[in-house]
Amino acid sequence: MRASSSPAAPAATLSPISALSPLDGRYAGKLAALRPFMSEQGYMHRRVQVEIAWFIALSDAGFTEFAPLSPGARTYLLGLVKNFNEDDAAAIKEIEKTTNHDVKAVEYWIKSKFEARPELEKAAEFVHFACTSEDINNTSHALQLKGGRDQVLLPTLDQIIDKLRAMAQAHAAVPMLSRTHGQTASPTTVGKEIANVVVRLTTARERIAGVKLMGKMNGAVGNYNAHLSAWPDFDWENFSQKVVETPEPLGLGLTFQPYSIQIEPHDYMAELFDAIARTNTILIDLSRDIWGYVSLGYFKQKLKAGEIGSSTMPHKVNPIDFENAEGNLGLANAVLKHLSEKLPISRWQRDLTDSTVLRNMGVAMGYAVLAYASLMTGLNKLELNEEALATDLDASWEVLAEPIQTVMRRFGVPGAYEKLKEVTRGKTVTAEALHTLIRSLEIPQAEKDRLLAMTPGSYVGKAAELARRA
Repeated sequence: MRASSSPAAPAATLSPISALSPLDGRYAGKLAALRPFMSEQGYMHRRVQVEIAWFIALSDAGFTEFAPLSPGARTYLLGLVKNFNEDDAAAIKEIEKTTNHDVKAVEYWIKSKFEARPELEKAAEFVHFACTSEDINNTSHALQLKGGRDQVLLPTLDQIIDKLRAMAQAHAAVPMLSRTHGQTASPTTVGKEIANVVVRLTTARERIAGVKLMGKMNGAVGNYNAHLSAWPDFDWENFSQKVVETPEPLGLGLTFQPYSIQIEPHDYMAELFDAIARTNTILIDLSRDIWGYVSLGYFKQKLKAGEIGSSTMPHKVNPIDFENAEGNLGLANAVLKHLSEKLPISRWQRDLTDSTVLRNMGVAMGYAVLAYASLMTGLNKLELNEEALATDLDASWEVLAEPIQTVMRRFGVPGAYEKLKEVTRGKTVTAEALHTLIRSLEIPQAEKDRLLAMTPGSYVGKAAELARRA
């Protein structure tokens, strides 16, 4: 007897617990600020913005067939953009069920808003005039990225930089044992190690902010074919540039892309996503280092009432925020890498492979912003354990082999490195052993006294100064 196939499960109502992606499920609340820009509703909103900006600009172009719009009509149109909401997005999706074309659905929705407004009804055919869908889409993507980058990602990253800078200042002079190759090495300070990250992140942040967000509005294959068929003597390239570069709300506030195929080449997107990914790599490095310092006991973590570190080991306070940050930064970079490698490639004058991929920009930025939030939470929990730092330093007198042999070299003591190697390499080195060696050296007494006064905790070079400068 053949087994019958199981019936398909009924579609669940979307909720945080039924969402396929944790970005819209478990972590939905942490990404509320990003959703207005990077969601499909955000995409529709930007499309409406582009269409309205183009329409108003056309009315001011001097065409006999399209007189300048009245102040009231302009205010109304800009209100459609300003007040765009979830109901409007749902209405466009409903139109799309018939058109099976999302950009055309936006056009029809805008025209539907002209009803009972004779001035706008008369000019309705100038909505989406001479545009290919990609004129609307590429500029909308750039506007999405503009909002997501400038209003969410960079401010969140700035919080991390500010927090780390404050930590670098506060702990500038707190000595810490370095661990090159995992082994004891010349001491540094806690603040200096954090300052290293501050400087790296500041540079990386500037690269993200410095990417010019591009937009093109030049027709089906980038040559203004349709535009010139209507008005052959009009300077469409200059007009297009004006719409793209005029500040919002009358323009788009982007950088004009003069050369394209049907789609904007997406090179700026690759540059932006690579810049974000490089920043994320720095933060992975930081997350792993702090995880290690927590393991060494250099940092304690503030306890949270009711929180459990292990289902079986009641004593545990795990560095989960840094682990979550590392994991989500990795996910972000995996998507960002694909975006930056795929998007600049399009067969001939265009293929559609970029379209579905671009819908995942919010996924990449979502995982990045989520990671930044986790990292910030972890940083705010940290408490420096100076006792553990001091204990490690006091057990590591071998690190003073470096300054002793360097002073010996200064004064021409032969075989300086070899003598220190014999005393220190692979051995437990005591202060007494080093002091005995120092007293036997044929160097000026003042230099002997300086070396004898040195401790692992005082041998930190310019670390404190460098930390305060970051």
